[in-house]
Amino acid sequence: MLQVIIIILGISFILYTLLGGADFGAGIVEAFAGRRGEKTVSKAMAPVWEANHVWLILAIVILFTAFPLVYATISVALHIPLMIVLLGIVLRGSSFTFRHYDVVHDVTHKYYTLFFRVSSFVTPIFLGITLGAMILGRISLELTGSFYQQYITPWFNVFCLVMGLFSASLFGYIAAVFLIGEAAYPDEQKRYVRLAKVFLSLTYILGASVFVAAEVENHHLFEAFYASSMSVSAFGTVVLFTPVIFYLFHHPSIFLLRAAVSVQVTLIMLGWFAIQFPILVYERNGQHLTFYNTQAPHETLFQLVIALLVGLVLVLPAFFFLFKVFKQGKDKPERL
Repeated sequence: MLQVIIIILGISFILYTLLGGADFGAGIVEAFAGRRGEKTVSKAMAPVWEANHVWLILAIVILFTAFPLVYATISVALHIPLMIVLLGIVLRGSSFTFRHYDVVHDVTHKYYTLFFRVSSFVTPIFLGITLGAMILGRISLELTGSFYQQYITPWFNVFCLVMGLFSASLFGYIAAVFLIGEAAYPDEQKRYVRLAKVFLSLTYILGASVFVAAEVENHHLFEAFYASSMSVSAFGTVVLFTPVIFYLFHHPSIFLLRAAVSVQVTLIMLGWFAIQFPILVYERNGQHLTFYNTQAPHETLFQLVIALLVGLVLVLPAFFFLFKVFKQGKDKPERL
């Protein structure tokens, strides 16, 4: 039963990275895509952007219900970066809504665009910072230190910052690939291809920098990575996928390109899961929070599994139908 919950939680994070990442990344890419990029991003995001957050909500509900100590620890120790993430999501969503649906087009639209783009950078950066703090091991449940030690030190460091930049770069890469198939003009498609290549290269550089930053902060992440054959295999396959991705950048199947990038990003997530498992939060005192020492009572897990299965039966077909209605015909082969 616990294994079912862990699998659904992992799938939720993967889907949010792919779908929510494309949304956040669209704002990042828009900043480099010129005036035409704003129209393409609005057209691509408007029908589906709110639905993508369902996977984040699902992950939060699972943590809150199945692993309450983990939820409590993260929400208290990391309340500052999480609050910035929340503010970024709200500001970004409201800015996009006003910009896209406002019937009056005046000078305020440039401010909506500014807020949309800035929050599109800030939110994924602080999502990555939060994840980095869960990995680094400076969180403590013992409220014996100062405010700075308890609530700033766990996330305000080089490793977490690099993790934040890595997340933003990865989201930009996902979005650039997605927007290739949304662009209406060949020159715009080529611009997104160039941006996708830049973000892919930057993601690799920042991915390597994550391991360097971990060593700087005295967290031996590379040792944990090397000790996991699944992580080595996953990241190795990610690298081997690179020539395939570059080939697909210049050949007609948008569907295959998106599918290949989805596999690539999923492998990155699986590699991270393999390094972490079964730990959810590394603590400063070495008594880490895992799936097994923080799980809720059996009765709670049983009821949660029923609710998740019923919910997925309802949500997945609706989600598929939403994309079919609003994105039908977008994945037809096109020559770039």
